[in-house]
Amino acid sequence: MTQPRYKRILLKLSGEALMGSQGYGIDMAVLDSITSEVQEVCKLGVEVAIVIGGGNIFRGLSGAAKGMERASADYMGMLATVLNALALQNILENKGVVTRVQSAIEMRELAETYIRRRAVRHLEKGRVVIFAAGTGNPYFTTDTAAALRAMEIGAEVIMKATKVDGVYSADPMKDKAATKFDSLTYLDVLRKDLRVMDATAISLCMDNSLPIIIFNLNVPGNIKKIVLGESVGTLVTGRNNA
Repeated sequence: MTQPRYKRILLKLSGEALMGSQGYGIDMAVLDSITSEVQEVCKLGVEVAIVIGGGNIFRGLSGAAKGMERASADYMGMLATVLNALALQNILENKGVVTRVQSAIEMRELAETYIRRRAVRHLEKGRVVIFAAGTGNPYFTTDTAAALRAMEIGAEVIMKATKVDGVYSADPMKDKAATKFDSLTYLDVLRKDLRVMDATAISLCMDNSLPIIIFNLNVPGNIKKIVLGESVGTLVTGRNNA
């Protein structure tokens, strides 16, 4: 069997990814598919951490745009990520994958409070760790939480799941002339405003030389292919043609 390229990964899932074709909430078929892929990667001996968003239930920015105080709206969004994390945990454990949810906001009855050393220990024991509630602070996205947690636990790569097969020069759904990038630098992303992740997350990754791979979650097997070193999606690093 081919040896995995990465020993420890951080998978960034948006809340919207869990909706499937629904307009709201969690599509259980999508959740089953995602957890099956995570299970396959765990069988390879790869340590998996996950940061989950909450946009399928509530988005802080949307609430703020409608007149809600931004901080309160962001905290509501953080609670939405906890709901998604618990759903993800439940399906993973039904498949026999030992899982821990760690929340940046203390809620002992539902999840462990985030402690870096404990998270690392869980990973070393082969448990999947799901990080919920973002950074625990308003005004920061779950993209930034993903970059922060990835660095804290020593992940070798951030794998950001999207609905398209990489980063394009324009929205490929709207512009047929859009071209796909196989690789980009962090500065390319910032200068071209490509919206791969928010600027804070990209800057954190750039400062710490943490690679990002943007890939299509809807293609079965993509997570495993990336872990095994296959070229999938778009790679963002400090240099071109990495």
